[in-house]
Amino acid sequence: MTTTSPVPIPEALRFRAGDKVTDIDPGATPGFKGSKSDGQQLQEERSARLAELQELLYANHKAADDPRSVLLVLQGMDASGKGGIVKHVVGAVNPMGVRYTAFGKPTEEELAHHYLWRIRRALPPAGHIGVFDRSHYEDVLVVRVHNLVAPEVWGARYDEINAFERELVDNGVTLVKAAMFISPEEQKKQLLERLDDPTKHWKYNPGDVDERLRWADYQEAYQAVLDRTSTDYAPWYVVPSDRRWYSRLAITELLIAALEGLDLSWPPATFDIETERRRLLDS
Repeated sequence: MTTTSPVPIPEALRFRAGDKVTDIDPGATPGFKGSKSDGQQLQEERSARLAELQELLYANHKAADDPRSVLLVLQGMDASGKGGIVKHVVGAVNPMGVRYTAFGKPTEEELAHHYLWRIRRALPPAGHIGVFDRSHYEDVLVVRVHNLVAPEVWGARYDEINAFERELVDNGVTLVKAAMFISPEEQKKQLLERLDDPTKHWKYNPGDVDERLRWADYQEAYQAVLDRTSTDYAPWYVVPSDRRWYSRLAITELLIAALEGLDLSWPPATFDIETERRRLLDS
């Protein structure tokens, strides 16, 4: 049932101890040597494979009560392309088997609970692909950069997040964690396009300019996230995101690898096929 990825993107993107955020080239295409047109052509083919695998996951839960699921965590600076991943990558599969959640600033209700409370409520059901646009990592990124809680509070969250993700994996959730890195120059270009296009004004947030001024602080915070929470059971993948076509192909490959790792096959019929054929023809 499994097939070999035509490009070794997942292995090329996996974060390894000692890797530095400052060494990331956001315009690179690790694991892929083709052109943009090559990547776009391959994207169509691989999207079809992703859709097939997603249907397999859903079918195995419906027919055989398979408890497993996949959770894609998208984390990155504003304009890094998270929304495009949801639209162009996840959008290629049947929405019936997807649970999407965008995490913004916590509501009053969410603030009244532990920070993982809202995360647990959004976890994908069995047989589904869950997508987090931002995630529990906001509580060691934005919270850290803006000093929203004391350092000893956010500092303890790395181990807590590792334990939480260990629990998820033990319960049948395959985690795909993608850290999307965009350059300041590309981010500026993307934000200017939002200002220049009236149909994108709703996407522009004046606060994004303020966050740009904290770029070095975010780089430091992301380094800590990668160092402290990339584990054997829930590794981080570093996705250069200046080239949108590449980041979409890369995350498609990450999802395909995760689903193929489940070694799924079509559930066998639980009824006699020939008997049902005769009954149907006679009806």
